[in-house]
Amino acid sequence: MSYSFTQVGFLIPGNFAEDDPLRGLEDTLDIIARGEDLGYSSAWVRQRHLERGVSSASAFLGAASQRTTRIGLGTAVIPLGYENPFRLAEDLATVDVLSRGRLNIGVSANPPQFGALLGDLLYDGDPAGNDYSHARAERFARALRSEPLSDRAEAGNAAGAQVPRLQPIARGLTERLWYGGGSLKSAEWSGRNGWHMLTGNIVTGEGTDDFLTAQGALIDRFLGHWHGVGAPRIALGRVILPTDSASPVQRRRYRDYVAARSPRTLGPQGPKRTLFGADIVGSLDEILETLARDPIATRVSEFRLELPYDFPHEDYVQIVEDFARLLPVIRPAALPRTGT
Repeated sequence: MSYSFTQVGFLIPGNFAEDDPLRGLEDTLDIIARGEDLGYSSAWVRQRHLERGVSSASAFLGAASQRTTRIGLGTAVIPLGYENPFRLAEDLATVDVLSRGRLNIGVSANPPQFGALLGDLLYDGDPAGNDYSHARAERFARALRSEPLSDRAEAGNAAGAQVPRLQPIARGLTERLWYGGGSLKSAEWSGRNGWHMLTGNIVTGEGTDDFLTAQGALIDRFLGHWHGVGAPRIALGRVILPTDSASPVQRRRYRDYVAARSPRTLGPQGPKRTLFGADIVGSLDEILETLARDPIATRVSEFRLELPYDFPHEDYVQIVEDFARLLPVIRPAALPRTGT
């Protein structure tokens, strides 16, 4: 076998019924707690807007930090276009302190997808004047460093005069920043700025129509420009649906899901030439064989099992429990389960 991961986590969508969001969010917290007991290194959530999913990763992971003690907690990803970099940094620094240093922050920097719909609910002025480049991520990282904003104490708050800086100070958090980019430009920026790399089943086709070739080029660009603290980290995500303990109904649902998504993997999609990786469905033995043939899986030391959106809770339980049986095989020399 040609791969050996030191960290294996999972990404869960956090979907819920519109008329009962509490149950869905509680179910997601339950999966994360189960994941800790099963031995996963980390649990990740996406931040989603205007749909039935986790719309505030910081609030949700704050709750998760109090339901768990060891498992790493991560965002994959927070779209910075919706965020004020300073306020987001305050929220996530608080989560990291509450979790005792278990947080990994993955972000992306693009214009907000639903900006036109939100209008003045999101924008205070003309959105054309906003900067949605990588500079937005750089400002976010600068805020997280909690550097003093003045060389003298400032009065005007209940705590009295003190040196103004972002609080709480989450030491080491800026070494756990990840960028989820699918382009060569983003991969190079990540490496140059010392952000670790999140990559999954969506990349931009630049000079190739082949998904794996394009993803390999992203990794090459990232590693070739790494200039961060310590060793670069690359976390690979794949949508995987193990069927070993699945019921006949679940097996049919999983195979139908993969079949419906397969056409998008046949070539570039849309003006940005988006390339999609294939989902994996089958027995644990078949999954191992597929990963062993994956040229990207042999190049990374961290892996992320990605769970589909809008599946029933019992499906997520079955998937993470089945896949956990592979942990001793694919992560034979595991690091401490903090995700850091």
